[in-house]
Amino acid sequence: MSSDDFRTTLHSLRVWDTPLPAFDTAAAPAGPLPLFREWFTHAARAGQPEPHTMSLATVDAEGRPDVRVLMLHDADARGWHFASHSTSAKGRQLAGCPEAALGFYWPAVARQVRVRGRVTACGPEESRADLAVRSRGALAAALTGRQSEVLDSPQELVRASAAAWERAGAEPDAPAPTWTRYVLGPAEVEFFQGDAERRHTRLRYTRTPDGTWTRHLLWP
Repeated sequence: MSSDDFRTTLHSLRVWDTPLPAFDTAAAPAGPLPLFREWFTHAARAGQPEPHTMSLATVDAEGRPDVRVLMLHDADARGWHFASHSTSAKGRQLAGCPEAALGFYWPAVARQVRVRGRVTACGPEESRADLAVRSRGALAAALTGRQSEVLDSPQELVRASAAAWERAGAEPDAPAPTWTRYVLGPAEVEFFQGDAERRHTRLRYTRTPDGTWTRHLLWP
């Protein structure tokens, strides 16, 4: 594709050309969790595909940022939950620097949620329970392992995956020792409601030392 074709396509795109939900910040709850759950459910019911996918940003040992998309496993009083191999790139980065950020984008309703905080690795029992409630495919992927390592050939992946799928069917409780559930305990949570006239609404929650939350509106 030529540069002109790319730019023509890029500049032809439009966003938020449908009626958008309102965001009454005066009625927002004292803490971010109830609002996140409300927005998440609203996005799902509005037809947003895969609203549980989110971006996770971390930094490596040299301070270089990294980001990838993964799935939300829960959001509760402890924080936002996700899982991965402790030996993966994200697992190693979190072990070295547990400060991270999450980003949700739901274009069907022009909403974003950003979360920053410290990530804690859960213990083996909770991590195993996380995997136990997921699909056979999720267990097979966990058993395949070696996430983020160099792959010599596609055929090597096919062989390892086939063996993992077979084992996952025969041993639904098969252990995946490096599979780890993580919880990001929020220090800041921002809610963004898009506006067709670019008068976007941004509300940021910041946790205070005593565990309560302060709220501030932000310029878009």
